[in-house]
Amino acid sequence: MVIDFIPFRFSLNTAMIAGACLWSFSLYLGFSSLREWVIVGLNRWFNFAERSLYTSIEEFERTRPARESQNAFYASLLSIIPFLVLGGFCNWGVELGLGESWSVSMGMLACMACGIYELGRQST
Repeated sequence: MVIDFIPFRFSLNTAMIAGACLWSFSLYLGFSSLREWVIVGLNRWFNFAERSLYTSIEEFERTRPARESQNAFYASLLSIIPFLVLGGFCNWGVELGLGESWSVSMGMLACMACGIYELGRQST
């Protein structure tokens, strides 16, 4: 897919993007303990970093519930970034080993396998 942006011309490989996203989703499902650890760590860091922005303890305590829920939302959104990076590396490895035509297929198989694993893990 070629994108013309005024003076620039970008070329995007849509199969690579789809394969990396499928791999990142499967890793996100498969490594649930790592996912929770990343979310808790980001949430803790956001709460700590935001504390330094307030000079008044009363103002900090008054707005605490709204800020903590907002930080939890941001942490859950940003927790996908490490999995996107790992998914890109997994997709790159599949493309090197099996060829470019297998990247999306293997990503879909990994998603199904990790989804079934996650369903089995939750039922116990």
